[in-house]
Amino acid sequence: MDTGIDKTQDNSLADWPSITVVVPTYNEAENLPELAARLFSLDIGDVQLLVVDDGSPDGTADIARGLSDEHPGHVSVLERSGKLGLGSAYVEGFAQALQNRPDYVFQMDADLSHPVEELPGMLAELADADVVVGSRYTSGTTEAGTEAGWGIHRVLISALGNLSIRLVAGLRVKDATSGFKGFRAEALRGLDMSRFHCKGFGFQAEVAFACQSQGYRVLEHPFIFSNRLYGESKMSLGIVVEAMWRLVLLRIKTTVLST
Repeated sequence: MDTGIDKTQDNSLADWPSITVVVPTYNEAENLPELAARLFSLDIGDVQLLVVDDGSPDGTADIARGLSDEHPGHVSVLERSGKLGLGSAYVEGFAQALQNRPDYVFQMDADLSHPVEELPGMLAELADADVVVGSRYTSGTTEAGTEAGWGIHRVLISALGNLSIRLVAGLRVKDATSGFKGFRAEALRGLDMSRFHCKGFGFQAEVAFACQSQGYRVLEHPFIFSNRLYGESKMSLGIVVEAMWRLVLLRIKTTVLST
């Protein structure tokens, strides 16, 4: 399948790539400064941080604007009118990120559960892939999984929810609900964002399904999912159900169109 991606281009990472990291936020005022500090300590290229805030009552947007003053030209804030959902936050964030024509776009959570220190390895892997997924459920040269301290309820929702979504959608990627991803910009541009409708974490599975349907080369990068330092987890059983229902419809539609 023609994905519209030029596989012959020079993908050397020695050319000081431009990178935009899209981070949706809702009540992440305590975590955002630490995330920015870790991100800008990396020597990986011209890094831009795009914060997409859903009207956080804890002043997250104010913190983000302060970071913009601290890192001039490297932090931008997209403020939305309210809590409109993770999926739409990423859709708007990706659209704004691509306007600046970066070489690579990353997505990650603001709560420090996704280790910023894994970005150099993921970036290097994008030299041979269209998409790199930070994965809790794959094997490799480094460990994968979750930190100790998760309750059994959360472990079951995450592991069984992920497995169910993979089976329903026929996904090959092992961590279908991962929100830790890196894209070559032209690969991200090739996805039809208007087809993504999940408001919660099901959006991640929709993206995984779209990448697989496009025939993109997807690699999984093992990492340890850390417990958030501050605030509360937003994962729930309802989010898993939303993703499964949406992906059932997508798979049926894709099957019909291909016959």
